[in-house]
Amino acid sequence: MATLPPPQWPSLLLLLLLPGPLPLSGMDDAAFPHLGESSRPPPRACPLRCSCPRADTVDCDGLDLRVFPDNITRAAQHLSLQNNQLQELPYNELSRLSGLRTLNLHNNLISSEGLPDEAFESLTQLQHIYVAQNKNNLISKVPRGALSRQTQLRELYLQHNQLTDSGLDATTFSKLHSLEYLDLSNNQLTTVPAGLPRTLAILHLGRNRIRQVEAARLHGARGLRYLLLQHNQLGSSGLPAGALRPLRGLHTLHLYGNGLDHVPPALPRRLRALVLPHNRVAALGPRDLTATPGLAELNLAYNRLASARVHRRAFRRLRALRSLDLAGNQLTRLPMGLPTGLRTLRLQRNQLRMLEPEPLACLDQLRDLNLAHNRLRVGDIGPGTWHELQALQVRHTVPRALPSPFLRYRVPNILIRE
Repeated sequence: MATLPPPQWPSLLLLLLLPGPLPLSGMDDAAFPHLGESSRPPPRACPLRCSCPRADTVDCDGLDLRVFPDNITRAAQHLSLQNNQLQELPYNELSRLSGLRTLNLHNNLISSEGLPDEAFESLTQLQHIYVAQNKNNLISKVPRGALSRQTQLRELYLQHNQLTDSGLDATTFSKLHSLEYLDLSNNQLTTVPAGLPRTLAILHLGRNRIRQVEAARLHGARGLRYLLLQHNQLGSSGLPAGALRPLRGLHTLHLYGNGLDHVPPALPRRLRALVLPHNRVAALGPRDLTATPGLAELNLAYNRLASARVHRRAFRRLRALRSLDLAGNQLTRLPMGLPTGLRTLRLQRNQLRMLEPEPLACLDQLRDLNLAHNRLRVGDIGPGTWHELQALQVRHTVPRALPSPFLRYRVPNILIRE
């Protein structure tokens, strides 16, 4: 049998190895897949049962995980592990993820013992971290230095735990030079934490056991805009004069439910919203509100204000006031000297027995007046009472006890209904 010439052996060998016909000419460019290659990119690594919608995102939310997932890509910037059963954070796993910007550990079973001191040491790019509602709210301290390298962190949520004063120290937050939002609500703090960063804009300390606010604790947080202190134990002396003086740019102060018996003195001059409902304020003197001429919103609802103890000049400096809430007090008549720029006035659930024209004079910008659940009768409304209120346009309610003729009372631009 004749043998093929040696020059043709490589061609025959190639024919035997190829699974199909030889490629046509012109199809050997770089864009065409070659042997052993695929037109699709290799699959991206993603932990079992988790989803990875983007190269920088790993979502393991609500999978009842008991062990920190492995195989998390080093490129991850956003990692969600909320609503699981995790009891601890392994340092060796976290240390790989130095590029993380968001870490969500909300609603797990992590305790202080499961949070090693160096847990977040390598996560220097973190901007948002959520660790609230862990181990039935048993986190009682943040280990010293645990957050010292998170200089990029912008939001920190530690609410609904058992943090005490001894569980934080002056260095806990002092290195967080980018922090803007800190939530420590629903814990067991009795004082404002020390070492707050200058960048902080919102500090939520509601539902703790804070008895006194000290100016020294706020010197570092001079950029604070919103301070939430509702449902603490400040009482009559917990917010002394000058306590908030370092906060020159404070915009909003929430003091709901603190047992205060007077408006705190010497509040920041630029304050725009003062929220004081459900306290024990029984009087407003002529100088109680003079320190805050820029107030746009004042809420004194559900206190113990009586008409005889609201001075006729109590509101004289509040020329910027747009909303005044005096609902749920013991007023028997409208306060005098109301700011002419008022747009909202809430007086429901008082003891009003008369309406006179004088307190409402010049309130030509008033749009919303709520007088529901008082003791008004048709004859208690003086002639000309509604004359100046040409801007009123909001529907109001009146007590059902009022006789039906009241519903036909001629009031310009007001829709009154039962």
